Amino acid sequence: MEEKKTYIIHMAKSQMPDTFDDHTHWYDASLKSVSESAEMIYVYKNVVHGFAARLTAQEAESLQTQPGILSVLPELIYQLHTTRTPLFLGLDKSVNIFPESDAMSDVIVGVLDTGVWPERKSFEDTGFGPVPDSWKGQCESGTNFSSAMCNRKLVGARYFSRGYETTLGPIDESKESKSPRDDDGHGTHTASTAAGSLVQGASLFGYASGTARGMAYRARVAVYKVCWLGGCFNSDILAGMDKAIDDKVDVLSLSLGGSTPDYYKDSIAIGAFAAMEKGILVSCSAGNAGPNQFSLSNQAPWITTVGAGTIDRDFPAYVSLGNGKNFSGVSLYAGDSLLNKMLPLVYAGNASNVTSGNLCMMGTLIPEKVKGKIVLCDRGINARVQKGFVVKAAGGAGMVLANTAANGEELVADAHVLPAAAVGLIAGDAVKKYLFSDPNPTAEILFGGTKVGIQPSPVVAAFSSRGPNSITPEILKPDIIAPGVNILAGWTGAVGPTGMAEDNRRVEFNIISGTSMSCPHVSGLAALVKGVHPEWSPAAIRSALMTTAYTVYKNRGALLDVATGKPSTPFDHGAGHVDPVSAVNPGLVYDINADDYLNFMCALKYTPSQINSLARRNFTCDSSKKYSVTDLNYPSFAVSFPADTGSAGSNTIKYSRTLTNVGPAGTYKVTVSSPNSSVKIIVEPETVSFTQINEKKSYTVSFTAPSKSSSTDVFGRIEWSDRKHVVSSPVAISWS
Repeated sequence: MEEKKTYIIHMAKSQMPDTFDDHTHWYDASLKSVSESAEMIYVYKNVVHGFAARLTAQEAESLQTQPGILSVLPELIYQLHTTRTPLFLGLDKSVNIFPESDAMSDVIVGVLDTGVWPERKSFEDTGFGPVPDSWKGQCESGTNFSSAMCNRKLVGARYFSRGYETTLGPIDESKESKSPRDDDGHGTHTASTAAGSLVQGASLFGYASGTARGMAYRARVAVYKVCWLGGCFNSDILAGMDKAIDDKVDVLSLSLGGSTPDYYKDSIAIGAFAAMEKGILVSCSAGNAGPNQFSLSNQAPWITTVGAGTIDRDFPAYVSLGNGKNFSGVSLYAGDSLLNKMLPLVYAGNASNVTSGNLCMMGTLIPEKVKGKIVLCDRGINARVQKGFVVKAAGGAGMVLANTAANGEELVADAHVLPAAAVGLIAGDAVKKYLFSDPNPTAEILFGGTKVGIQPSPVVAAFSSRGPNSITPEILKPDIIAPGVNILAGWTGAVGPTGMAEDNRRVEFNIISGTSMSCPHVSGLAALVKGVHPEWSPAAIRSALMTTAYTVYKNRGALLDVATGKPSTPFDHGAGHVDPVSAVNPGLVYDINADDYLNFMCALKYTPSQINSLARRNFTCDSSKKYSVTDLNYPSFAVSFPADTGSAGSNTIKYSRTLTNVGPAGTYKVTVSSPNSSVKIIVEPETVSFTQINEKKSYTVSFTAPSKSSSTDVFGRIEWSDRKHVVSSPVAISWS
């Protein structure tokens, strides 16, 4: 029998024959016309006009030819992008900017993730008034979860598993809860980062102690569990987004992503378009595939795409060698230390019979060679924390985890199960040099607790995915960076801080890293801005966050990239690092509505059925109109010149933008900074004046470059200022 797979079927709603009085009946009849036995897994109404079903490849092909069918897309599996931050972002000083008003507690942040551990203090509802009347969500019961577990803080909890179960079989409820309960930790962490309540005395084993609070700690939270042990299936993600729109969330946070198909084939982009039309801002993680170029997820212009930076807090650990040299690293180890004594040091590659022994993978170390010793393991392939389990299981006393060239100097702290320190490439190489040259190498590991005030900070995390945008080079992505390294937030009670089955420790809070952590920071900050400006569109809120972001430190030095040690670029940090206090009062915004995005699709030369798959409507581009991607009113500028055209002279590309006044009356003057004189940037007009709120003024930017291509990208900024506000846009110019 031919194998069946899940497909998502997009229908042209307007083509429903008159013989049907309900779309669901029409969908069902279309499905039955190709397969008697097939059943609909989900019927969608907001994000897609259509349904999900199991079909053979042949059935899917014949369904594609039926009337009213726009597309039949195979299911994709997406992956998760796996306390100090409110202070670091200046939110402690901003009581007057973000009033403790009812407006803030009317904002509801929806989080699509692995669910929630509702007993955590981050979801306590002390001091919260009644749930807003507009809220239509529910608290679904299931394994280890009752509908009574929601409250005035955690206002909704749902789960979506049909896509997962249809492909991989029924959920094994001894391993994971068929309910909104979070058995993984990721969802509890992201939800509490975005909008967790204030929790005093939070820490992980005493590390990062203080008050934990979500970015919008007065907002409400609704969780939609769409991710399971086998991943996040896009039929489930779409169903979660579909429900969240019905439930009336204000912000949607998705710390997950996958392959980057064109927008009309990408479920997250499709769902986000429908959410945007309903006034919901959608914030997504950029991905953890940096520092490679073109490594982004979630690149659609109606999504806010968030990269990751560090904060000014570290967890130092020190490796002291028998030759007197000391190297600093990081660790969150909290058990008995090595009693401050030198122990024999061995390289894992020399204590194994397999060629990849240096990586400390399961079952690769020889116990006689590591017993009672500190083992140096190289980073890569298996999880960092798993290497510690492997060393401990073989009888090792401690571990030095050394970065390889792939990670350079980026250090990520982990709650290791044995005394261990992670060190950068330079330190790792120096320790190996000592190991290989000394006949009796020894070492000790010391732990330095929590240090704050680390400078420079932020720096762009090496793992944070980078541009340029692989689908539309003229749209700069990521949009912004936010804290994503060593972030403390709530955790599940089902697994330990390492997430490994062998880890029997249980914690209220955990410290983890990823663009999965930076995304909910921006989701929560968007909720804060929404609370102050409930009438603003998602594009206006994103514009405010982007145009007020910073790209220099207080000493005026440029933001650095940990991957290179050099200044980061807009392809790494987008508009810069988020600055929520400034974002509430941006002066001007770049607004975008659904019609603007439809014109953008015309500029991409989308067919009517591709547009219908994405925007759920009949829309035909006007053949007499000239559409340009450079006219989308985006708050940043990515300019892509053709590589060498072979002719003398120059190329000019023109961009048009419209500013909307959201502040007092004033006159704004433009300044252009570009370090490269070969590219001319001309803005017309150079001043714009506003007399009233919501007044709009347009301008154009001409970028002119010699037709011979430059070998390097060129970066700059376009800034409008009335001396009270600076409305700043990054410029990234490349040749392709």
